[in-house]
Amino acid sequence: MKLQDLPLTMDTATLQHRFQTLLEQHRKIVFKVANTYCRHGEDRRDVSQEICAQLWKAFPDYDEQRAFSTWMYRIALNVAISFVRSNIQRERHAIELDESIDIAIDDSTRVHETDENVRALQAFIEQQDPLHRALLLLYLEERSYRNIAEILGISETNVATKINRLKQRIREHIA
Repeated sequence: MKLQDLPLTMDTATLQHRFQTLLEQHRKIVFKVANTYCRHGEDRRDVSQEICAQLWKAFPDYDEQRAFSTWMYRIALNVAISFVRSNIQRERHAIELDESIDIAIDDSTRVHETDENVRALQAFIEQQDPLHRALLLLYLEERSYRNIAEILGISETNVATKINRLKQRIREHIA
């Protein structure tokens, strides 16, 4: 039986309150991940909602000995990467619409950057596969290699190697 199917008891209410408090404290993680993996506002909203749903579903298994933000990043990135993969499959079978329709879409939630280097960096990040996007997102957030390794499930050495290679590629891309 799922947690949502249980009658509302004091324990469930306490759990829900704890979840809402932690989610509110770390909600920027949801938006950062959604913005990193989705170009369109509707997709970002869908991914954000799915991330929250998956977080709630997994919350009873959350180990409070570990940082909530690390646990949250791991789930958020998995949801976003799954979205990107399913979107790639969907786009292979989709018929392209008139691009002028995109102009009418309200994209006010996306931050508009004016600096050329920031735009070039964003373009570079969008071209990366899901793992490299996650690496860059976490690196730009100044997470330690150890923390990135824990979130992504790869070794610290592998994180360092991949980050150094990405930095080199960024230098070449922006130069």
